[in-house]
Amino acid sequence: MEFSAHLFSAWICHSDPLRVLPLLSGSEAMFSQQPQDLVVVAGQPVTLPCSIPGYNGVVLWIKDGLALGVGRDLSGYPRYTVIGDHSTGEHHLRIQRVELMDDAIFECQAIQAAMRSRPARLTVLVAPEDPVISGGPVVSLRAGDPLNLTCHADNAKPAASIIWIRNGEVLNGAMYSKTLLRDGRRESTVSTLYLSPTNMETGQQIICKASNKAVPNGKETSVTIDIQHLPLVNLSVEPQPILEGNLVKFHCSAKANPPVTLYRWAKGGSVIKEVSGDTYEVIVDHSFFTEPVSCEVTNALGSTNISRNVDVYFGPRMAAEPQSLQVDLASDAVFNCAWTGNPSLTIVWMKRGSGVVLSNENILTLKAVRQEDAGKYVCRAVVPRVGAGEKEVSLTVNGPPTISSTQTQQALHGEKGQIKCFIRSTPPPDRIAWSWKETVLESGTSGRYTVETVSTEEGVISTLTMSNIVPADFQTIYNCTAWNSFGSDTEIIRLKEQGGSQGPKPGSTLLFSTEYHGAGGLSFLGRNMSSSEIKFHRMQIVLKGYGLISNIVCSYNDMCSDLM
Repeated sequence: MEFSAHLFSAWICHSDPLRVLPLLSGSEAMFSQQPQDLVVVAGQPVTLPCSIPGYNGVVLWIKDGLALGVGRDLSGYPRYTVIGDHSTGEHHLRIQRVELMDDAIFECQAIQAAMRSRPARLTVLVAPEDPVISGGPVVSLRAGDPLNLTCHADNAKPAASIIWIRNGEVLNGAMYSKTLLRDGRRESTVSTLYLSPTNMETGQQIICKASNKAVPNGKETSVTIDIQHLPLVNLSVEPQPILEGNLVKFHCSAKANPPVTLYRWAKGGSVIKEVSGDTYEVIVDHSFFTEPVSCEVTNALGSTNISRNVDVYFGPRMAAEPQSLQVDLASDAVFNCAWTGNPSLTIVWMKRGSGVVLSNENILTLKAVRQEDAGKYVCRAVVPRVGAGEKEVSLTVNGPPTISSTQTQQALHGEKGQIKCFIRSTPPPDRIAWSWKETVLESGTSGRYTVETVSTEEGVISTLTMSNIVPADFQTIYNCTAWNSFGSDTEIIRLKEQGGSQGPKPGSTLLFSTEYHGAGGLSFLGRNMSSSEIKFHRMQIVLKGYGLISNIVCSYNDMCSDLM
């Protein structure tokens, strides 16, 4: 006779489960073993005991109020088996590989005896699935960025606890949350760990460990921290300091994550296309001192550029070339001369032909220049033990002409003779005139006399040429006068017979030259003679700026009072 589990439950719903009811055979039966509350981990087997000695009737196993089958026929539950010696009343329920659906209340009921065991709670523990760290097994981030690690431990009963471990130490401060699944029994757990940029290093391993009662030793997974950064670059230069013209080696060492993909070299901003690796060798010149060599290293994140100058020793090189000047008389003249050199150089300004140092600075200032300041100036730079250099400039002073000629020049009697007048004049002379006796000649030929003027880099040379020199030519005073817009200058020149005696002879006629300066006086440019030596005085008078010439002859007894 078969009983419905519901009918049987209704029949004995008010019965004491420990009370032994009479069997239909009239004998009495009782439980010697009843199922107990059990906790079992999913996947493990479990046996719920049920022994009723002397009872030979039908035994039902009830799960959450529903019969699993009649007697030992549990064909609807392939993992369930009733085991034990039926003849001795053993009706144990064996569950292979317990599952979450087995989490229920079980009873063993003896139908004909109308009795049931105490309800037994079978609690099934479910271990969490293997934890998963989002983004693992390698988590990459840029240097300087914080990191949030998230670990999931799903489908656990009870909910899993999660801890984070680094270098054997538990990391505190993680955020924890759990979610109940639709089956109402399992839960998923999420833990988020925040790591600041200063609290992690590349290559570190972070472990997520999840555990619950089903797996007290826990399950764990890990990620490796991969801190990515732009290339960290160091540029070395060997050897240095080094003399210009020698070989230098640049080495660009870089640490990069991700790895380096490109090296690019440049000098002074211009790409060196023929070099592509991490080393650059070159013979250096002075430009490497001021134009840095740069190495740019690139990876997937970007580029890093670093540059170095070379400590090249080189001799002076002109940085600002001085310019020749033309200034007015009494004005200031300022020269600027700049050099570069390595090691530090010394600058010296001097006038050509003079050993006097005028300045040790780049700038030379000449205050209120005079005509004698005109000339060549040298800016010289010296790099100790390396080299020297210099630059010459000219100073031209605008002013009246200056005549510099030998006052006594020589010629041979009967031959062609010349006397020369050298004139420095800025601006160039407007007029040059030779005068002697009653004659004035600026250019061309007059009788035996010819005037030629030639310009040179140094000035103007005016030459008075006399054909067939006669004795009187050696007694004549020659006057060379030059004019420009600033004024004039005059030079008195005598012609001396080549190989002749020195000085006038007693009884000869002497010529004295007198310059009138407009101040009411006369200047005699001649050698004084005693009155016994002088027969006549011939005085040549030149009024500067007017070119007026007067020749007067008087005896020594005359007062020559009418010179004017």
